[in-house]
Amino acid sequence: MDYINISTNGITKKFKKNTTYYEISKGFNLDKNILGLKINNEVIDLREKALEDANVTFIDLNDLTGNKIYKSGLEFIFQVALKEVFPELEINYQHSVPKGFLGEVIGHKILTQEDLANVKSVMARIILEDKPFHKLNVKKKEAIAFYNKMGDLEKALNIQGISDKVVTLYELNGVYNYFYSDMPYSTGSITQYEIIYLGKNRLIFVIPSNRDGGKLPEYVHYDNIINSFLIGKNWLETLNMQYVTSINNTVGNGKIKDFIKSCELTFNINMANVANKITTNRNIKFVLIAGPSSSGKTTTCKRLSSYLMAQGFNPVKLSIDDFFLEREESPKKEDGTYDFECLTAIDLKLFNDTLIKLLNKETVSIPTYNFVTGKKEYGENVIKLEDNSIILIEGLHALNDDLLPSIDNKYKYKIYLSPFIPLNIDKHNYISTVDLRLIRRIIRDNRTRNYDVNKTIEVWQDVRNGEEKYIFPYIHQADVIVNTALPYEIGVHKVYVEPLLRSINVNSNYYEEARRLLNFLKLFYPIPGEYVTDDSIIREFIGGSYD
Repeated sequence: MDYINISTNGITKKFKKNTTYYEISKGFNLDKNILGLKINNEVIDLREKALEDANVTFIDLNDLTGNKIYKSGLEFIFQVALKEVFPELEINYQHSVPKGFLGEVIGHKILTQEDLANVKSVMARIILEDKPFHKLNVKKKEAIAFYNKMGDLEKALNIQGISDKVVTLYELNGVYNYFYSDMPYSTGSITQYEIIYLGKNRLIFVIPSNRDGGKLPEYVHYDNIINSFLIGKNWLETLNMQYVTSINNTVGNGKIKDFIKSCELTFNINMANVANKITTNRNIKFVLIAGPSSSGKTTTCKRLSSYLMAQGFNPVKLSIDDFFLEREESPKKEDGTYDFECLTAIDLKLFNDTLIKLLNKETVSIPTYNFVTGKKEYGENVIKLEDNSIILIEGLHALNDDLLPSIDNKYKYKIYLSPFIPLNIDKHNYISTVDLRLIRRIIRDNRTRNYDVNKTIEVWQDVRNGEEKYIFPYIHQADVIVNTALPYEIGVHKVYVEPLLRSINVNSNYYEEARRLLNFLKLFYPIPGEYVTDDSIIREFIGGSYD
């Protein structure tokens, strides 16, 4: 019998050739929370057999890919448990929310808390039994026939539209499904989750993120975010365009330009409504705009400014970033590096004094921050508010009341932006807001900063940490939520981002993340960038804006 050497964390052990990596993980006395492993930056399924010596890294919830595997496992377990308790009902996973994701149970029955408790009880039993998720490699035609027979037409169409000849399905308790990630080896690895019932068959699923050290976060409900998503979802349903395959069909039949016009017009109407809310309240002098990275703050600020001008107002744009402290005065992190994301990195006294003077109709010189020298510079940017002036303030901390404690709230109007794309891949796979923002940022960073994809993904988790600390806790203070996603946009981004993602080689720490995004993008038909209007929010990322 041949033996091979497997090393991890400086420890090497011998195993029989053809031993599964799941058994190898047990040989290293690793717990059930191991969700996969990496060899040379490539993720390997625990079901795979070891054929040669290897240095491996086992991954758990704290790994980005491991976290997605965990989430898929929870989704599948809930689907199976729901079907066991209520065979006539089906779960539709719809959208990500801070700290979790939204699902809706579809069928003629409205669940009670007792009903949900029964489903949770079955989930607990399935997890306790530590049942394996069986992986099946199925021929493409067979998978299409299966889903057509089951009435899952959008899944059949998704499989039909990709070039893969073999499709990976998973089986649990007689239920078959596929997800756009690997699946855990067995149900016993799903140890932490919470399911919150919102009523009307809507559920929030909460799992640990890869940034929480494996701890289950406390869920904070943002009703305005869910409502914003549902408005977009209902609009797409009226057009019968709620799935990726619907967009692809529109591309294929040559009618995508009409759909693009509808999407852009709807976004413009929403922005016009926001402008109307601002102009009908004569007290408002400061509009504060915040949103996570790549949410489209720059374009939204310009668009809002145009609508305000059209109604006879004089908009003045300010960036919080221009009020950074001098570099040597900036706060530092524990490791001694500068912390430019915290609120105290802003010269709050100068910022508040400036806005109070503007409110009192004084003439004020506005600084421009030089990020090379780390100093504020003063030039020709001198402003004075008129009776019809409104200041648009954009920045990371715009929703935080501690930014402008000296300004009465009656003078403020707060806007939170994020691309809550209401398009689904199918009823069990939705499009992640985080993935959409990352794709946007990869394209823009390459175009405007000449960053390669490795650089963008490298800083992405730090960016997200800053968002969770300095933006998400203040979403409830927003007066309005603006959804900056356009349902057709991923088809456009695909043209620009695929070559960038393919440039990442297997030696990169971010190789697997690039492959995951490429696997996701293959579901979308490409849409030419020239179809996008010059003033579209997408131009902020792909370029070509008229201004």
